[in-house]
Amino acid sequence: MNSADLLDLLSLAPVQRGLAAILVSGVGMPIVGVFIVGLDILTARFALMHTALLGAAIALLAGINPLAGALTACAATGAALVPLSRRPSGTSGAMGFVMTVSIAVAFLLLAAAGLPASAAMELLWGSVLATRPADLVLLAALNAAVALAYLALRRPLALVFFDREVALASGVAVDRVLVVTLVLVALAIGAVMPVTGALLVDAVTLLPALAARNLGGSLGATVGLAVAFGLAGNLLGFGIALALDQPVGPVLVLTAGTITLGTFLLRRARGGPA
Repeated sequence: MNSADLLDLLSLAPVQRGLAAILVSGVGMPIVGVFIVGLDILTARFALMHTALLGAAIALLAGINPLAGALTACAATGAALVPLSRRPSGTSGAMGFVMTVSIAVAFLLLAAAGLPASAAMELLWGSVLATRPADLVLLAALNAAVALAYLALRRPLALVFFDREVALASGVAVDRVLVVTLVLVALAIGAVMPVTGALLVDAVTLLPALAARNLGGSLGATVGLAVAFGLAGNLLGFGIALALDQPVGPVLVLTAGTITLGTFLLRRARGGPA
């Protein structure tokens, strides 16, 4: 594709909204990834995706917007993670249970009501080029809330990520910090799924955070690097996909994965741990 064709593509409203969504996600979602890694709740994102599907199914039965139901279910799951995150065994077992049961109940509800599963599954198979104005506004609002929460809570968050017992002994209201952080994580994932699709959420959250962890020496440095890697990976992947006329999602994943692998190799070259 030559430059003139690329400029013609960029003049289209769906492509412009997709680019805006990519830019917004590149700022806020890597911070969400840092929260996920810092709190060691990697399995929780799968449970959130499935509870979002259950919330969408319930919303369809009630005749309301499926995304509203999905976000409500995600927020409730995020809040439920607080007591689970204090357990020595972590959240993996409980989240595996929630994930499995949620999708089973969702399909049973849809079957009982005679509704097509595709109506709820649309949340799990989003496309950045199908971003609607309302999706973009919601995504921007939640990503801004994530960034503001990090700025307001960065000191207690650093302690919580380091050691929760130390944070409690230092006077940090750990449960309050966890509620705010986990609910925002859940809502942000619920909001980005219609844009990226559930299977590609990791490309805009975890991969930039993992890349930043390879090089960052503090929470502030890790967050800053995560945002830089997120923006770079999103913009580069989006541009490559358009230029080569390839699906945006897989190209984004491969671009973010390449950046993450590069930071790992750079850390090894510097003599860091494997």
